[in-house]
Amino acid sequence: MASTSVSKGTFQPDSDVHITFEDQQKINKFARLNARVDEYRDELKAKQTTLKNLEDASEELMLLDEDDCPNLPYLSGETFVYYNLETAQNNLEELKKTVGKEMKDIETKIKDISSTMSDLKTHLYGKFGNNINLEAED
Repeated sequence: MASTSVSKGTFQPDSDVHITFEDQQKINKFARLNARVDEYRDELKAKQTTLKNLEDASEELMLLDEDDCPNLPYLSGETFVYYNLETAQNNLEELKKTVGKEMKDIETKIKDISSTMSDLKTHLYGKFGNNINLEAED
C-alpha cells in the first residue's frame, strides 16, 4: 500500500472537501484582513521611523543654546517656519505624543484584526485541514 504525502496548502481534487458559499466568504474575509494587517504593519513601521526622527531632532535641540540660534527653521507641511528654541521643542514634544498615540491606535487595530483572523483560521482549518494554507509566506 503506497502512502502519499500531502503538503500543506496543496489541493487534492479527489478529496471530499466541498466549499460552500459561506466558506468562500470566510476565506475571502481572511485574505482581506490579512492584507489590511500588512498595510497596518507598514504604516506602523513608517510611524516608528517618524518617531525616531522626532526623538533625534529633539535631542539635537537640547544641545543648542538659544543665544547661538535664536530662530530655528521648522518644517510645517511644505514650508519652513521659524520658531524660537522653546517653541520648537514644545512642537516636537506634541508631535511625538501624536505619533505615539497613532502608533498605539494602529497596534490596537492589528490586535483586533489578528483576533478575528485567528477565529477564521480555527474555523477554516477545522473544516479543511491540510487542504487549505492560511499561513503567511516569509
